[in-house]
Amino acid sequence: MAQVYGSEYSREQLLQHVGDISQVARVMPVRRMEGREDQLHSIEVYNASGLEFSVLAGRGLDIASARFCGCSLAWLSPTGETHPAYFDHEGENGTGWLRSFYGGLVTTCGLTYAGAAGKDGDRMYGLHGRAANTPAYNVAWKGEWQGNDYLLTVEGRIREAVVFGENLELHRTITTKLGSNVICINDKVANLGYQTTEHMMLYHINVGFPLVTKHSYLVSPSTTVMPRDAEAVIGLETAADFHEPSPGYKEKVYFHSFPADMHTVQTAIVNPLLPVNGLTGLALAVRFQQNQLPRFIEWKMMGQGAYVVGMEPANCLVFGRSAERDSGGLQNIEPGEIRSYNLELEIIAGQENIAALSQTRAGR
Repeated sequence: MAQVYGSEYSREQLLQHVGDISQVARVMPVRRMEGREDQLHSIEVYNASGLEFSVLAGRGLDIASARFCGCSLAWLSPTGETHPAYFDHEGENGTGWLRSFYGGLVTTCGLTYAGAAGKDGDRMYGLHGRAANTPAYNVAWKGEWQGNDYLLTVEGRIREAVVFGENLELHRTITTKLGSNVICINDKVANLGYQTTEHMMLYHINVGFPLVTKHSYLVSPSTTVMPRDAEAVIGLETAADFHEPSPGYKEKVYFHSFPADMHTVQTAIVNPLLPVNGLTGLALAVRFQQNQLPRFIEWKMMGQGAYVVGMEPANCLVFGRSAERDSGGLQNIEPGEIRSYNLELEIIAGQENIAALSQTRAGR
């Protein structure tokens, strides 16, 4: 049943009220027309629940801008949602990735490397890998009824391959249901080659204003919170709390650990005072499976313009592939093997729901 505009409708009841289902839910392909976005293939998803988001088929099927009842959820960088032709992999000591990092709700880092740029063996690897700048193929989008549920779906594949090297394919399916505030991301990474291949995977979930303000905080079931470096040691005790944009702020990165027996982990950015759609309080929650993504990184950036908090489930840390190898944490994917990653992003509104979510605050 579809829960829309305060009422519940069966398929038959809802169709009696509309001339076309696109009045309340739609998946629509578009091509951008201007500047560095020109010819970028995008798929716009609209849900009468108040949820709207853009899936960039030209950029790894990542989720760029996202809104709930007109309220922006994601941080968007000054680079804009650039076409992948502008991807500068090697430039600026391997940090050229930042030239096309638009932020967005979900940016995928991987498939064979993620984290800091650097050498691994005799090869140089740039920041955060190629996935987010790789155009997808076999792209499909649809809205369809399954019983009394109307599902909005985008799917496709990206390939990271090189002659005499890796041959990995990501098959991504993104789904939301009419009336729902939940986005489901189901990924399968397959090794289509004939050699054991390094596999690093990180989901860069970038939350911005107005969800992030001085009133906001991170909720997570953390047992420990470790700073990445000396900069993150400063303010460690307030890692889960945020403040106004600050001039000259330097990013702080924290590694969170969770109970070993916790299968599904839920973290969230909460703004208890944000008014949206007649309610007070809004949160973006992220759920993932710890056996799939055993690491969680908090990226705290409280700068002017760069005002964002990243929730980053991963199968690695962010020191780069060589460091991951040296620590014994580097994962490999065998020929013919398929790895699955399942995430849910949920928008939660209202004081009562926020209070229940906030019972566990990171670092408290």
